[in-house]
Amino acid sequence: MDRTVLVTGGAKRIGRGIALRLFREGYRVAIHYQTSEQEARATAEECGGASLFKADLEKVDEIRRMFGEVEEQLGSLYGLVNNAARFRRSDPLQITEADWDFIHSVNLKATFFCCQQGAMLMKKAGAGRIVNISSLGGILAWAEYAHYCSSKAGVIMLTRVLAKALAPEITVNSVAPGVILSSGQEPRVEQMIEATPARRMGTVDEVAEAVLYFLNASNFITGQVLAVDGGLSQR
Repeated sequence: MDRTVLVTGGAKRIGRGIALRLFREGYRVAIHYQTSEQEARATAEECGGASLFKADLEKVDEIRRMFGEVEEQLGSLYGLVNNAARFRRSDPLQITEADWDFIHSVNLKATFFCCQQGAMLMKKAGAGRIVNISSLGGILAWAEYAHYCSSKAGVIMLTRVLAKALAPEITVNSVAPGVILSSGQEPRVEQMIEATPARRMGTVDEVAEAVLYFLNASNFITGQVLAVDGGLSQR
């Protein structure tokens, strides 16, 4: 079976780490990016010359075009990792319609349409694996992230709905990262580490390990959310 996996937002940070890990594990990696072309090319080179796909995920027509190009260039698709996302802190009383749409257009709307288009390709091959990167913010309530938390909670419910809708050929699962090394600029990080039972930040490779688990798992594991958070969601 073909083992091609498309990683959205695969140029930097967690997406890059996922792409590199999948390549090391023998998957043929394809990388989506929007503006980070230099970083995307560097990541692609480290992934053995991975195929690159540029698209503005706010626009459904561009999502459709990208998956058409994936089929044309790569033939089929086994895995999709919906990693591309936006993150912004804001007082909920000051969030504007533009602020809301900025987050939801990529975090939730684009995730759905990427799942839709990816699933169409996977059904042609008879099997597939979708992994949606959600967030601890989709499980816990963060007072200054109303738009972000609701978008990621939406990703978790979308994962569950699509797991039912696309079974049995395609599994849909979610990885919910907690405090990960690449997010160290966030002012609340130290407080969150103190509250984390593991007493440390997680690593990008630990997120990638969880993604790999779902890609390798049988179709009896679907609709699940795996929090990679050092136990923080249990507090």
